[in-house]
Amino acid sequence: MVATDQLIGTVVAVQANFYWVQLDLDKIYLLCTRRSRLKKIGQKVMVGDRALVEEPDWEDKRGVITDVFPRETELDRPPVANANQLVLLFSLAQPPLDPMQLSRFLVKGESTGIELCLTLNKQDLVTAQEQSAWQTRLQNWGYDPFFISVETGDGLDRLKQQLKDKITILAGPSGVGKSSLINSLIPHAQLRVSAVSGKLKRGRHTTRHVELFPLPEAGLLADTPGFNQPDLNCDPLELASFLPEARTRLSQDQCQFSDCLHREEPNCAVRGNWERYEHYLEFLESAIAQTTEKQQTSNAEDSLKVKTKRAGKNHYEPRLEPKKYRRGSRRQQNQELQEWCKDIEDI
Repeated sequence: MVATDQLIGTVVAVQANFYWVQLDLDKIYLLCTRRSRLKKIGQKVMVGDRALVEEPDWEDKRGVITDVFPRETELDRPPVANANQLVLLFSLAQPPLDPMQLSRFLVKGESTGIELCLTLNKQDLVTAQEQSAWQTRLQNWGYDPFFISVETGDGLDRLKQQLKDKITILAGPSGVGKSSLINSLIPHAQLRVSAVSGKLKRGRHTTRHVELFPLPEAGLLADTPGFNQPDLNCDPLELASFLPEARTRLSQDQCQFSDCLHREEPNCAVRGNWERYEHYLEFLESAIAQTTEKQQTSNAEDSLKVKTKRAGKNHYEPRLEPKKYRRGSRRQQNQELQEWCKDIEDI
């Protein structure tokens, strides 16, 4: 039971060491700090966290976060807690839809374990035949995308129903219309929008931090900084499970080897003539390279120690084996000397 001076809310934005919390009580916002105890125990406060707020100052709209409730989900990029849906937004044109880039984002999205909703913007800039071709192609990939146009409003009502009563992360490359979509769904958000680069045919970053916006139909939407190449830092053995086509093949048959990477291994159930198999092989090489680099970095850190010299500069020295090169204490040396002398007297 929460006391009358303790309030529960959702962290909707983090800026430096301050946290905007939307209280469940009348949807009031308080600017909060974090209790020093949480810092000492290493408790991070993330956007999307359910938090306990005490010492409310209703006049100045201030409070103190004293506890964070257990998270249902947690992402590190973007840093959002308790999200239960990921809307992956791409554009059909301006910038044009790149199959490899889209595939990379889909694999990254699948790796989060959060429900994935693929949405394609700017349908007003392509023909009906082009849209139909993309729909068929993506259905073969295992996805049934939403087609929308922020400019004309087509498809937005269906998308609003998909967002209702959920904490949704909006992600995708720069320039596809994420900020424009949020401004359309939540007019008071008024996010800054940028044009697409004419030379690179890519968007420019306009979102600099993660923030949750309340939706008029209930629910919260998180805008995230746009990035064009998400990292695939997953276990190479798990990569195939992030492609619906590979999952389907594995559900119908199984590979001969449990550690099969689906390349040249005999009797592989995944290897075959499906469109994104070449994508899989490229992503696999990237995942193996990142795993190898991580292991090498870990081994290097284990063999070196950091010493801080003058002017605060760090200096790396070889880490000696424990106890092997440690100098004994003077007391121990004296005791050993006395025992050695006693042994000589006995002789």
